[in-house]
Amino acid sequence: MAELSSSGLPRAGIFPSGGLQSRPGTDDTLGDAASGGAAALGTGALGAEAPGAAGAAGAAGMRERIVNAAYGLFARRGVRDVGINELISRSGVAKATFYRHFASKDELVLAFLEQRDRVWTVNSIVGEARRRADTPEQQLLAIFDVFSDWFRRTDFEACSFINVLLEMGAAHPLGRASIDYLAKIRGHVKQLADEAGLERTEDFSRSWHILMKGSIISAAEGDLEAAMRARQLAGWLIEHHRA
Repeated sequence: MAELSSSGLPRAGIFPSGGLQSRPGTDDTLGDAASGGAAALGTGALGAEAPGAAGAAGAAGMRERIVNAAYGLFARRGVRDVGINELISRSGVAKATFYRHFASKDELVLAFLEQRDRVWTVNSIVGEARRRADTPEQQLLAIFDVFSDWFRRTDFEACSFINVLLEMGAAHPLGRASIDYLAKIRGHVKQLADEAGLERTEDFSRSWHILMKGSIISAAEGDLEAAMRARQLAGWLIEHHRA
């Protein structure tokens, strides 16, 4: 589970920021993206552990340990600046164990992006906005209240999906994955807009997402009021899309 700060948001190191095949004995450059997967847990009849279940659980724990170590590094520093050797050292696993779970650095970055979506998008942003307000319209606006708190944190690391997309490019598998996760954010916004009974919610979600991304970039420039500026514009956007 992600370590949470007093504000209820994951701390840096667990809360996200921001080539060539990588295998033992090669440079710490990026490899081709491939899908990774945790080992499945086996059970026998009547729910008893099947042989190898404990080993599978241990393997899943090792994989999670590596992903958690990578999370803070990639979130704060991006992808290219973090090498395989540092990832292995930070996770505290043997090199053979690392490559047993992730054949390339790209595979680990994909796992990081998946965890970022779960920890940051779903829980820390959308989930927290829903917890802070009662109606869908208020929950939409609460996104920027959550952002305002986030922008003032010393461990603010901006949006990892934007960071990886700009770092790797839209044609790279990691860039394409980042685009997909950004689209998921719009999906959450569209769902709230649908619940609020707004019109043209696909267009609304795209415009709203521009406000979200723009405020993040402005905050990275040092504008601590960026979220509240975006919130005012967001109120006007809601009015424009009322049924």
